[in-house]
Amino acid sequence: MNSPSPHHEDDEHEDEVFLEDSDIIEEINVDEEELVDADDDDEEDEQGGGEFMDEADDSLHTFTGHTGELYTVTCSPTDASLVVTGGGDDRGFMWKIGQGDFAFELQGHTDSVSSLAFSSDGQLLASGSLDGNIRVWDITSGGLKGTLEGPEKGIEWVRWHPRGHVVLAGSEDSSIWMWNADTNAFMNTFLGHAGSVTCGDFTPDGKLICTGSDDATLRIWDPKSAQSIHVVRGHPYHTEGLTCLAISSDSTLALTGSKDGSAHIVNIITGKVVTSLSAHTDSIECASFSASAPWAATGGMDNKLIIWDLQQSLPRSTCEHPDGVACLLWLGQYKYVATGCVDGKVRIWDSRSGECVRTFSGHADAIQCLAASSNGEYLVSVSIDETSRVFEIAEFN
Repeated sequence: MNSPSPHHEDDEHEDEVFLEDSDIIEEINVDEEELVDADDDDEEDEQGGGEFMDEADDSLHTFTGHTGELYTVTCSPTDASLVVTGGGDDRGFMWKIGQGDFAFELQGHTDSVSSLAFSSDGQLLASGSLDGNIRVWDITSGGLKGTLEGPEKGIEWVRWHPRGHVVLAGSEDSSIWMWNADTNAFMNTFLGHAGSVTCGDFTPDGKLICTGSDDATLRIWDPKSAQSIHVVRGHPYHTEGLTCLAISSDSTLALTGSKDGSAHIVNIITGKVVTSLSAHTDSIECASFSASAPWAATGGMDNKLIIWDLQQSLPRSTCEHPDGVACLLWLGQYKYVATGCVDGKVRIWDSRSGECVRTFSGHADAIQCLAASSNGEYLVSVSIDETSRVFEIAEFN
């Protein structure tokens, strides 16, 4: 056996050195299986402790049926294990926590599935898509119940009436549509916004509709007449498009966030701005009222979750993140707030102290949406990384 000694290019003319059998001092037997191949070592760096991959996976279930970015997730209000996810692969999937062999594909959309929502009784599911259509699914049979058509552009969001099978949806074409999902019949269209309708919902008592738009206005509608009761615009309201909307449990207040970094609370009955919440320095992406205290939470691209004391109109806690806050959710008895962050982490915050009490790792890219199971034991996240993950949160109920 001979082997040239290590050399550099400019050493090529030096004499070569040869080893003879007499030069061997000792032979050592090596198990070839124990040898680490150079390629394997590189791969281990990339997949294990490498700087490009997450160091841990705290999820108890990962759904990997999608082949594109995920945008939306919802959990059944009646079946604590049933989850539905949708995304950029133009598909939705119904699947169950802890049952890796169960998955039902929601077929038929021709563009990204942008919004999903269960009816309050859990019997029906609506899937909204950027193809402009909403498809309604029967949960018991798993079959398509009907397709709701009308909008000329993509669906931004879908909601159900709190006590019936009535679907409400906002579109990129500046319109809002309402249908009877039992008969697939069109009921009303709401016209007046001058930009994409980015957020909206029925009030919890079902009597009114609130919608926010890229035109920087909030509109309050009568669902029966389709007439706009109030239009909230101009000073002291938002100066840029609305991004998110929440309605108080007593149906009296609407909380809106905007690209301009401000949040405002509007009296739904009078249409007047009653509180302005100013502390964010970049677009607010998510907002929600606490149901058990006069508090609210907002999250933004300035890397902050802010818990607000609404009686004082001041921040109660400011929770700093390493990156933008894309979504939030009050948990259990509203002591804790979960956030989904652009850094791929899901964090749990104590709303009273402002401390981060848990960080869930597992995703490799930005979180887009969060949902909690009906029994409060599981938190489900979806990400740009094409996966949905389930984290155990029973201790934060």
